[in-house]
Amino acid sequence: MTDQPPAPAWIPGETEKDAAAAWFRTLRDRICSAFEGIEDALEGTRHGGLAPGRFARRRWQRPSDDGSDAGGGEMSLMHGRVFEKVGVNISTVHGHFSPDFARQIPGASAETPFWASGISLVAHMRSPKVPAVHMNTRMIVTSKGWFGGGADLTPMVPDEDDTARFHTALKAACDAHDPDYYARFSKWCDEYFFLKHRNEPRGVGGIFYDYLDTPDRQAWDRNFAFTREVGNAFAEVYPEIVRRHMERDWTEEERAHQLVRRGRYVEFNLLYDRGTLFGLKTGGNIEAILMSLPPEVRWP
Repeated sequence: MTDQPPAPAWIPGETEKDAAAAWFRTLRDRICSAFEGIEDALEGTRHGGLAPGRFARRRWQRPSDDGSDAGGGEMSLMHGRVFEKVGVNISTVHGHFSPDFARQIPGASAETPFWASGISLVAHMRSPKVPAVHMNTRMIVTSKGWFGGGADLTPMVPDEDDTARFHTALKAACDAHDPDYYARFSKWCDEYFFLKHRNEPRGVGGIFYDYLDTPDRQAWDRNFAFTREVGNAFAEVYPEIVRRHMERDWTEEERAHQLVRRGRYVEFNLLYDRGTLFGLKTGGNIEAILMSLPPEVRWP
């Protein structure tokens, strides 16, 4: 009797890929609608007579060496009365990594094709009283599959109640799937969103997770459900935080402080951010990759 060859490792197929990409698009639509509703709801006078903002959408295609389909994405960018600049981008790309970059990605090689889909959001607010925010979730497939993502809050004027609301929402999302997730992922967030060269955190944290492997369909179902839970939690809590503060007045000194604090955001995204590196290394759209940068910033 001969030994049977080992069963091939399970990796997400077209059904799972299509489901994930469709979810990221659905979440994008929900968030954009909520943000435009906030633009309509503003009643104060600090918007300088600006009309309520609306998202402008632009599709892009990822280039390939041989002219074949390599996927692409869609930018949704708004400059508004409440949201000075907010991007909610989705993408689904595929192809091959360069040999050097493949060595940095689990289960990848220059010969192994990759597939990646996700949503990425960064909001820079007109008022210094309303915190900036980042959210990203994604699914990646090489010779294995996994989910990653998270959300973090960056206030210009710290507010303990905002911080508690944000963390409570994300903790509930974590607790619904694994009692260890929140402690693990909030710590990971604090460590990841840390400006090593300044020895200071970027904001007040949130959660960050990566490499939630999908070695079988059951694991994929669990981790996809958790990733949806994170997106839903963010879509509920952040608009609530914005509405709490968007009518408050602010001073020119507070605005100046906001512009300086935004510099920390620029420094992190250009020096440390994994998503920025992934996009640049895989031929992504430059404007979509750098949409996270604020429209106005100041260094003292």
